Amino acid sequence: MKIEDTLTAKDIREIPELLENFSRGSQSLKKTAIRSKDKVVYLVGRGSSGNATLFAKYVWETCAGTITNFIHPHSIFEAARPLNFKGQAVWAFSQSGKSPDIVACLKKLMAWGAGAAAVTNEADLARNPLARLAGRHILLSRSPELPVAATKSFILQLWAVLWTAQIWSGCFKESDFSDTVKLARRLVAAPFAQAGQGFFKQLKKAQMIGFVGRGPYNAVADDSALKFREMARAHALGYSAAEFLHGPVGAYTRRDFVFLLSPGGPLPEDLLKVKKALDERGTPYRVVAQKAGRYPFNCLLADIEMKLLALNLAASRGLNPDNPKGLKKVTLTF
Repeated sequence: MKIEDTLTAKDIREIPELLENFSRGSQSLKKTAIRSKDKVVYLVGRGSSGNATLFAKYVWETCAGTITNFIHPHSIFEAARPLNFKGQAVWAFSQSGKSPDIVACLKKLMAWGAGAAAVTNEADLARNPLARLAGRHILLSRSPELPVAATKSFILQLWAVLWTAQIWSGCFKESDFSDTVKLARRLVAAPFAQAGQGFFKQLKKAQMIGFVGRGPYNAVADDSALKFREMARAHALGYSAAEFLHGPVGAYTRRDFVFLLSPGGPLPEDLLKVKKALDERGTPYRVVAQKAGRYPFNCLLADIEMKLLALNLAASRGLNPDNPKGLKKVTLTF
């Protein structure tokens, strides 16, 4: 299977146009981007959507002055008595809007008084129980995502987070958004098969692949690892820099490979410590530092790079990245 013939490749190439389309309608977020009176938001999501909520926490707390908390469905389902969510805002992230545990969790939170917003990539409300339940729907695009691994919908979730921060606090420049679209367009215009040149052989034979990032790049690290697992059946894990140094680094050897995800410029101090630890262990690594684009917008560019590598690794192993064996688009965990 040629990389360019996959549905995943088609979705990745579509990303710049979809980012641009979302930007045109971004002012609608003034009505749907809810938060409590004291600027607090609760987030819930699974898989890639859960990784997007991690990005939201970093961006909204550091850039938009909004306290951001995570909801873990199990604690909601097992709560011995009702929790007081009156006046609180809950955002539910789901690519399909069909994840039964997320729908059930949101239903319970709303019964306890929460207002809700659903962030999905499903325009048809008849097929989107989460958006119907929430009443406020932040639609990422009208372009269905058919492959199991979320690529364009994940980046669009990050994009929605950035636009929400802008609507709430005006913390960015309009050019940050337009420049990111231009850079993404340039990135997806290059031949996909070129991804990983110079280190791909080393990556392919790695027994374990780690992704280490800090702040918003932690979310990219987590989702990159997920895509390597889904598309290429790789044993891959994502970490924050601090997490990685608190034990996981001890599992990495000369037979593994680690990506250090950096916003560009000199490596931050915590990533320098990771680099030093890997040097001491003889573990191969690659610094992925963005030469263009403003932080945290350049997280999206790093994400595209990692998705292309996962696509190439899957193809090199003779795997179909669009439909990995044993996985489904909508995971029934409830």
